[in-house]
Amino acid sequence: MDKLKGALDGLRVLDLTQVLAGPFCTMMLADHGAEVIKIEPPQGDSARRFPPFPQSDQSHEFGGYFQSINRNKKSVVLDLKSEQGKADFRRLVVDADILVENYRAGVMEKLGLGYESLARINPRLVYGAIRGFGDPRSGESPYNEWPAYDVVSQAVGGLMAITGPAADQPMKVGPGVGDLVPAMMMSFGLLAAVRHVERTGEGQFVDIAMVDGVLALCERILHQYSYGGDVAVPEGNGHPLFCPFGMFQAKDGWVTIACPTDAFWAKLCAAMGSPELADTPEFASNRQRQINSAETLATVKRWTATLTRQELAQRLGGVVPFGPVNDVTDILGDSHFQLRNMLVELDHPGANGSYTVAGTPVKMSVTPGGVNQPAPTLGQHTDEILGALKG
Repeated sequence: MDKLKGALDGLRVLDLTQVLAGPFCTMMLADHGAEVIKIEPPQGDSARRFPPFPQSDQSHEFGGYFQSINRNKKSVVLDLKSEQGKADFRRLVVDADILVENYRAGVMEKLGLGYESLARINPRLVYGAIRGFGDPRSGESPYNEWPAYDVVSQAVGGLMAITGPAADQPMKVGPGVGDLVPAMMMSFGLLAAVRHVERTGEGQFVDIAMVDGVLALCERILHQYSYGGDVAVPEGNGHPLFCPFGMFQAKDGWVTIACPTDAFWAKLCAAMGSPELADTPEFASNRQRQINSAETLATVKRWTATLTRQELAQRLGGVVPFGPVNDVTDILGDSHFQLRNMLVELDHPGANGSYTVAGTPVKMSVTPGGVNQPAPTLGQHTDEILGALKG
């Protein structure tokens, strides 16, 4: 697979992260051309051992979990508890643009590799830290020492309290957004800091607390309470402000329909063969549809239940905001994702054939970036990278 030049070509990133949040952040940088050097301990990132593994895989270098978020990277093994490992790491820092880690607060300092010591080696260094409850440098938290995973940050940041089938049934969101949202925010923060380096030559410490990232994602809970006094709760598949806006059952599955404006509602009524509903006082405005939400939703549900997802797509696609609820087999067969290069095939070491991972969603016209190589085997680039060091 030919390498696609990306906008971040020339940036060197030292990636000390493991599992999901940090690796997803640095994956975004790698997808757009940054040289991401994954620094792993001798035993490797623990995510290398996470399933699933191909049936034909004899080596188990890594599974699909690791492949998906560590593509486009290089792997260097360093024992940062040893003096030689620390010395090699410091030599790498000299020429690095970005460093990212997701250890608990204080771990890097105990190793003698905290931000302040590394900044003396390289004042231009942008140092990113993703932690469950943030780093004390940005604000003391009573939870700074608490470990966190996706499920914890979803809970503490407010996401679970507004997700679920009913007010008394909070629920975790399926994908690991408690990791992924902070990861995306960190990638933005790192590049903003790089821009500052370009102007001034001054590096800095960039801190993302996972729970803070989730709270930012749930921004509406704050304005709903501070402006209206409402404590947001799970509302199933509906919306607290718009109606109809949610999920509806078809003959062969589920679809989503959203009518946040009266104009869209009128178009939906016409598609349902009941244009007069758009002018009926009980349904004429979004406010009235909210007041009469049970009847509004029942009307739409009765109609969608008589049609297949494909029939609904033919009537509503391009007319009102509409989409089928896709599972992975639907996505793999959808030309949208194929034409936009969101389904990428990668080889897997020790296994036959290729395997699909998600492509790069950020599309750029001049510097496209993309997925150009599989995840590295453990230490695959150690000799190459360390051999190129000066001194």
